[in-house]
Amino acid sequence: MSAHHPIAIIGAGLGGLTAARVLHVNGIQAAVFELEASAEARTQGGMLDIHKENGQKALHAAGLYEDFLKIVHEGGQEMRLVGPDATVHVSEKDDGTGARPEVDRGDLRDLLLKSLPDGTIRWGRKVTGARALGDGRHEVTFADGTAITTDLLIGADGAWSRVRPLLSDATPAYTGISFAETDLYDAEARHPRSAAVVGGGFFISLGSGRGFLAHRETDGSLHVYAALKAEEGWLDTVDFTDLVAAKTAVLAHFEGWHKDLRALVADADTITPRRIHALPVGHRWERIAGVTLLGDAAHVMSPFAGEGANLAMLDGAELAEALAAHPGDTEAALTAYEQTLFPRSEASAVESAASLETMFGERGLEQMIEFFTAGPAAA
Repeated sequence: MSAHHPIAIIGAGLGGLTAARVLHVNGIQAAVFELEASAEARTQGGMLDIHKENGQKALHAAGLYEDFLKIVHEGGQEMRLVGPDATVHVSEKDDGTGARPEVDRGDLRDLLLKSLPDGTIRWGRKVTGARALGDGRHEVTFADGTAITTDLLIGADGAWSRVRPLLSDATPAYTGISFAETDLYDAEARHPRSAAVVGGGFFISLGSGRGFLAHRETDGSLHVYAALKAEEGWLDTVDFTDLVAAKTAVLAHFEGWHKDLRALVADADTITPRRIHALPVGHRWERIAGVTLLGDAAHVMSPFAGEGANLAMLDGAELAEALAAHPGDTEAALTAYEQTLFPRSEASAVESAASLETMFGERGLEQMIEFFTAGPAAA
């Protein structure tokens, strides 16, 4: 027998959790199904800058803005842009007045998780399939042999969504950029030179189709992305289970770069490969009864506009608010939600794709210096 849930959200990422929370605030119950075994199954990693116009707006809708301010990383809006020779070209301090405060992704997820009633999240539920049953109802099956039916299926299950095929045959394509993601733990004590180079917030170093993007984490570690323009199969040629060999392979692409920049890989405690994918710019679908998407499931894009988490949270909040505003008329709610979703996500995807081309073009460093120094109108 399949359990029935009026609203089923697939995925307990930031977007799915925000949707569940805003529904809860509006007196609407939803069940969230997550493939991870528990909230502690893996570290969430990475710092996020939460923007006033979308992520913060979602937190207000969720009634969590004041609690969010308590987990903001003070000093995290500091930014430094340097060249391959480690010359600092742009340095901005965090004076606490910016509209994009930094927060640890894991802390933000915990805030959302703790705001939901016990039992909202069904952990360890990996989706194996989803199919329409007619009249807007759907069935979702899981790897553990269980299944559910639902009147409204919300795909919040990321770039490789199992819900998306119900609406669209689009799949994410490789953008041409690969990351080797590294961590340097306890940076002040163990990696003081790298800590000094990165500074207290966000760090960018660019040159000729490659670069380093780094954050100072709230736990004192440095989280670094060594980014390369590379063939899609390049990462497969590297044995990332061999830390020394992986570092050597990545650093071969940074010959001639300053030793302090190379140390962000050479001295790393971990290294993980990551290809950057994106759905087609302007991805959208025809209205199909009883199902919709949010976040990366709807519009995964490269991270170079800094909008992914912010958009996912706003998607979740606006979807929940639309459902609350149209009681008894799910299709009217989904239509209203998607009419706003599609143009917004397209605009951000255009920006993201353009930023990728700028940052990893031959004049990436020069163009980013111009962007940050041209005054408020440029930003």
